[in-house]
Amino acid sequence: MTRLLHVKATPTGPRSRSAAVAEAFVDAFLECHPQATLDVLDLSATTLPPVGAVAVAAKKNAISGATGSADEAMSWQQTRELVRRFTDADHYLFSVPMWNFGIPYLLKHFIDIVTQPGLTFRLDPRHGYQGLLTGRRACVVYTSGVYTPGCPPEFGVDFQSAYLNYWLRTIGVDPVIEVALRPTDFTRSLAADLDRAREDARKAAHTI
Repeated sequence: MTRLLHVKATPTGPRSRSAAVAEAFVDAFLECHPQATLDVLDLSATTLPPVGAVAVAAKKNAISGATGSADEAMSWQQTRELVRRFTDADHYLFSVPMWNFGIPYLLKHFIDIVTQPGLTFRLDPRHGYQGLLTGRRACVVYTSGVYTPGCPPEFGVDFQSAYLNYWLRTIGVDPVIEVALRPTDFTRSLAADLDRAREDARKAAHTI
């Protein structure tokens, strides 16, 4: 059964424009795949395990085969559960607003948890990073308040899609389809732009 994982990286709930565009994708995707399962991972409503000394030790234990402490074992179990939820998906949808020219910190936290050697990627000494999630596709909804492609650097630089697209392809997810709504603040055509982005999202759902 086809499984779509929607990773929400916005804390603004029904006021979120990225989520509004993503909902159009979900509706169209479920029309195309009526038997599909939708899993919504709302990062602002999810308690993510900390990525600190215990988590780092737990990862090293898993790589080396060491036993480690009880806290380290629990940390690795939490990590494995999130990785399993992520890797069980066949398709991905991310709704991602721009925060300070990049991605929200909760999404970076999630990425740091699920990017694990032997689970989502492997590193070859000769050929570099090789993704283990091949055969999967993603659609990413990007929004930004001020930044828009082609704007002067005084109005922002895109470390948002540059980072997330690279990460997805590094772990093997390809293609990555972008749906953008930019800008949402310095514009007089937000309603029309939002309608266009929703239509782009619906088209993406038919091709992913």
